[in-house]
Amino acid sequence: MLTVEHLCCGYGGDPVLNDVSFSVEEGRCLCIMGPNGCGKTTLLRAVAGLLPYDGDVCIEGRNLRDLSRREIAQNLALMSQISTVYFSYTVYETVLMGRYAHASGAFSGTSDEDRRIALDAMARTGTLELKDRLVTELSGGQLQRVFLARTFAQSPRIILLDEPTNHLDLKYQVQLVADLKVWAAQEKHCVVGVLHDVNLALEFADSMVLLDGGRVLTCGSVEEFDLSQLSRVYQMDVGDYMRRSLKRWEERQ
Repeated sequence: MLTVEHLCCGYGGDPVLNDVSFSVEEGRCLCIMGPNGCGKTTLLRAVAGLLPYDGDVCIEGRNLRDLSRREIAQNLALMSQISTVYFSYTVYETVLMGRYAHASGAFSGTSDEDRRIALDAMARTGTLELKDRLVTELSGGQLQRVFLARTFAQSPRIILLDEPTNHLDLKYQVQLVADLKVWAAQEKHCVVGVLHDVNLALEFADSMVLLDGGRVLTCGSVEEFDLSQLSRVYQMDVGDYMRRSLKRWEERQ
């Protein structure tokens, strides 16, 4: 469904990513991991068509360069890390913005179908009870779930998520991962997400891409993924840290 081949890009002539290639099949979830500054966010922005790049990005065999911005928005949604909110829209109005990619014209308004999809997206993300609240009044975690609802309301084939569990408590982190896996599998879509939590990444992903220094260090299915590579890129014994964390829980049972 999504294919990235030999992608290179950066900022102001300085390369950030070099020769990055991977693919994601329909119904599957891919996790991108790597240390800070390795190019994870840059990769998502390039795949979303927001940064110039060399190489190819294809959605179901169609090159991103051959698609209009509206066609890209109808097929692909990017949810970035939380930024400052400047406008006092309600939660419902904010989620409904996800339907603009499917509007027939700038002044066409919203249809009953648009409203149904927006309400369903809010129900999916546990934000329906917030529908009449102003987004400027929400906590970081609530706002993150509202933006996820807007992403679902866009009805894309592919969702790109940049650290989607930031600001979420443990319950919603686990629920988010479960919802995304169900969404991808049942709708025959795919999800590409940047995650830092190793346990959450392993729960979420069918396959993983590990970046280091702007290059793909390893890429493959979760079952075949060499976890020792994490220790190399994070410059710490990740396995030992995880085992010690588990031991603390076992000692308290």
